[in-house]
Amino acid sequence: MALFEYFPNYIWNLSVSIAMESGAQLGEIIDMCQPIRDAAAGGADAGTPQFMKAWAAMGYKLLELAVEDEAKGRKFSASNKLERASLYLITAERMQGHGHPGRKETYARARAAFDRSTALGKINRERVEIPLEAGTMPALFTRAPGAGRKPVVVFCNGLDSCKELLYWTRLPQELARRGISTLCVDQPGSGEALRLQDLPVDPHSESWASKAVDWLEQQADVDPARIGMTGISLGGHFAPRAVAYEPRFASGAVWGANHNWREVQDKRMAREGENPVPHYWAHVHWAFGAEDQDDFLAKSEAMNLNGHMDRIKVPFLVTHGARDRQISVDYADDLYDQLVNSPRREKVIFTPREGGVEHVGADNMAYGRDLISDWFAETLGGETA
Repeated sequence: MALFEYFPNYIWNLSVSIAMESGAQLGEIIDMCQPIRDAAAGGADAGTPQFMKAWAAMGYKLLELAVEDEAKGRKFSASNKLERASLYLITAERMQGHGHPGRKETYARARAAFDRSTALGKINRERVEIPLEAGTMPALFTRAPGAGRKPVVVFCNGLDSCKELLYWTRLPQELARRGISTLCVDQPGSGEALRLQDLPVDPHSESWASKAVDWLEQQADVDPARIGMTGISLGGHFAPRAVAYEPRFASGAVWGANHNWREVQDKRMAREGENPVPHYWAHVHWAFGAEDQDDFLAKSEAMNLNGHMDRIKVPFLVTHGARDRQISVDYADDLYDQLVNSPRREKVIFTPREGGVEHVGADNMAYGRDLISDWFAETLGGETA
């Protein structure tokens, strides 16, 4: 199993593969990528304006087609097109540097398309706002079917994702199938929290994860004794840290271990490993609210789980791709080995036999999605059959 590699650089290929795993149509991918193939040759950063132009154009076309469907009363078809329009616009926006012309407008149109798709498609997701000490944490709440109080999983972003991409992993749908609700959050430093409220990354993730638990405990259809947490990519730091310091979490998992992300920055400065997005250093400065590189490095010192994982006293699952080009698989070993007080710990390294070998399964999310869903079903009292 391998990443779909259409372009001559990893970052562009990663972005395309994530879009494909999130519901893109192959023909539309080809139409967007063919005209900009040469633009990628100059490196991951150089051709991003052309990338945005091509992908946004497809998004705008789908918005027009959705309007035509809706005028004919074909709301489900309109929703399908709006969903892909939102995906392509988010992908276009995500590839730009902070402050790039048109980035804010593209994100706004992507968000509007997503919300309209939710309404027209009668999709099982509700936009909610979790109060924080400063500002709010926008989120998507997907409810498990049936009456009564249900288990729930808090699902957090990595460095450069957003709650819409979390929903498109289809983990919320699989958890709902197993009788578990999901709260996909734009925590500080990601998604709307960063783009619209300027809330930077908080390495002490329990500060905002605890607010999510507070909110969930007030919901009539949530069982407060069965709340779990997971995170993808850099969420592999946030989820374990939150579970370690928030005792109300009953289970945890990571979709990609990120045990010592501060150390990863030293490796990236030495040009070891791949970056997740173009304009990488500008992005992390923005996400952490840093003035310069020294300020960023200081603010990221706390992005290290060493010395904290012995606090986890609930079941915990560690997953990682064997061929992750961003984050070494050794960090999965570190995380697992330090879960000494977890009553049930498990480590799964995805290999070429099944797929999901790349960073957070960008080559194939199916195995991570199934495994994490089953894990929470088993540890939170859901169903696997």
